[in-house]
Amino acid sequence: MNHAPTAVVDVPPEPRPAGEGATRAPSPAARPRRTRRLPWGKWAEIALLAGPGIVVFVAFVIFPVVMAAYYGFFRWKGYGPPTDFVGLQNYRLILTDPVFQDALAHNGFILVMSLVLQGPAAIGIALLLNKRMRGRALIRVLIFVPYVLSEVIVGIGWGLMLHTTGAINDLLTRAGLEGLTRDWLADPDVAIWSLMAVLVWKYIGFAVILMLAGLQSIPEELHDAAAIDGASYWKAQRYITLPLLGPTIRIWAFLSIIGSLQLFDLVYVMWGQYVAATAGTSTMATYMVVNGRISGSYGYGNAVAVVIFLISLTIALVYQRFVLRRDTAGALTGGAS
Repeated sequence: MNHAPTAVVDVPPEPRPAGEGATRAPSPAARPRRTRRLPWGKWAEIALLAGPGIVVFVAFVIFPVVMAAYYGFFRWKGYGPPTDFVGLQNYRLILTDPVFQDALAHNGFILVMSLVLQGPAAIGIALLLNKRMRGRALIRVLIFVPYVLSEVIVGIGWGLMLHTTGAINDLLTRAGLEGLTRDWLADPDVAIWSLMAVLVWKYIGFAVILMLAGLQSIPEELHDAAAIDGASYWKAQRYITLPLLGPTIRIWAFLSIIGSLQLFDLVYVMWGQYVAATAGTSTMATYMVVNGRISGSYGYGNAVAVVIFLISLTIALVYQRFVLRRDTAGALTGGAS
């Protein structure tokens, strides 16, 4: 008898209910997050490398700031433990003193004019020196030499030249320009501009060197491509050079701002202890020295130092938050462990 072949049908097994021998893989969200812990050897290496720097920073930066804030609450003559507690009286006197307000205004003027005068001039000189030209190395050295000179040397030299019987007035007289002679140091109308001229002469070399370093990091292929596309030299500088030079300009501006707020040496050397206030060139730092150390009111001088520190810190934090953020954001990396 012939039997017909039977078809074999594969029936899939019935799915097992959860809990009967079957295990379900946990979802990524349900997995416990593991925290990576550095081994003791890494911590020891970090402590060995960063420890000395942290100790020096705390000893010579943080501790003096804390002690200055402490002494600022006392009327103190600079010797012995402070005992005459005056609270916030020193700080109230600082903020209401018109002499300090004038000094603060002078610092603000120096800050703005340093950015306005030095920035464009440094960029223009750097663009010029970035080209191949005869004597380029010598010009770079000559521009940078004033920055290397000590502030005391620069102050004494320019103070002698700007004196009423100095070289500047003598040169104007010999050139038949007697009407332009001035008392460049004592005349309140021109003294602050004399200071700005000295500051630009001294510090523009540092700005030029920074701008040259930034220019040399820009690929030359970008300018070649722009020239092929028909862009003029000035358009290439506007749309290629300046945007790519932005991080360098912002760092230089930050350094210039902090330096302008803490300016002391040149003003103190050129104008002395008391002439700066009458000539309109006093700064917060010269006010601190005159009304603190020279007058013997060390508690008041420490309070002024704290005020200068807070002003500089506030401006630095605001600048970093709103200006340097685009530069620092790309340098910081973070990933989930």
